Amino acid sequence: MNRVRQTVSSGSPLEPRIGFSRAVRRGAHVAVAGTAPLGDDGTTVGRGDVHAQTVRCLDIAEAALKEAGASLEDVVRTRIMLTDVTRWEEAARAHGERFASVRPACTFVGVSRFIDPAWLVEVEVDAVLG
Repeated sequence: MNRVRQTVSSGSPLEPRIGFSRAVRRGAHVAVAGTAPLGDDGTTVGRGDVHAQTVRCLDIAEAALKEAGASLEDVVRTRIMLTDVTRWEEAARAHGERFASVRPACTFVGVSRFIDPAWLVEVEVDAVLG
């Protein structure tokens, strides 16, 4: 069994302070942490737009997967967390644009809020290679 552990960083100064990684690969398994809709400049992308924020979260998660040696085709589970679960269809549209042919197990969850109140959605992704 492959016991090598690979971590992927987003470059956030919070990672060492909190003690987390954007993604972790252990053997064939890759877990991508809750991913917020942040732009490269650290500001919220798509303010007020669930679809745009979900697209951005998925962009970040896909980049982390790639750095860990995985792809969207390897994704087996996604979790979409929304501050207003009644807007799930906007997030579902973005999810379907990426995963229509992959069809991972997917859960939509309503949450009270995120660290930044401008974030309407966060996404978690789990993948298994091979």
